[in-house]
Amino acid sequence: MVAALHETLLDPSRLSAVVADAQELIDAEVSDKGGASGLAVKAGYGAVKKVGPSIVPDAVEGLLPGFLERLEPFWADFAANDGTGFGDYLAARGEEVADALLGVTDEKIEGSDKSAIKKVYSTMRPSAKKNVVEALPRLGALVQKHAG
Repeated sequence: MVAALHETLLDPSRLSAVVADAQELIDAEVSDKGGASGLAVKAGYGAVKKVGPSIVPDAVEGLLPGFLERLEPFWADFAANDGTGFGDYLAARGEEVADALLGVTDEKIEGSDKSAIKKVYSTMRPSAKKNVVEALPRLGALVQKHAG
């Protein structure tokens, strides 16, 4: 039986590396964005980082348990079917995985008292699903690296 993602990735001996890798993933995904929508994503991300340098790593650490809970069924299915690449597995189920992950951020933002974050999120949310789908190969590789 494969260990649950939260047991592995939230283990104190791994958590800081997982959070650092997740922040690198976010930075890379934002950097790769192009066109007008890419400029909006970059501006929004830059605004969030200006609010406080610890916001992104704190947000990653705060959201990670919810994300792992939502990824768990996908990970279990992937492991049971001897998949070779979790990133490819997630990408093949892009819409479903993106909806699951965005459910976590939607719930967190709803309960936030930070108006600047809510404002940025509300402007970025309409295109978020596409961005999450595009990030799934990297996300799957990150999860597999730390859980495999």
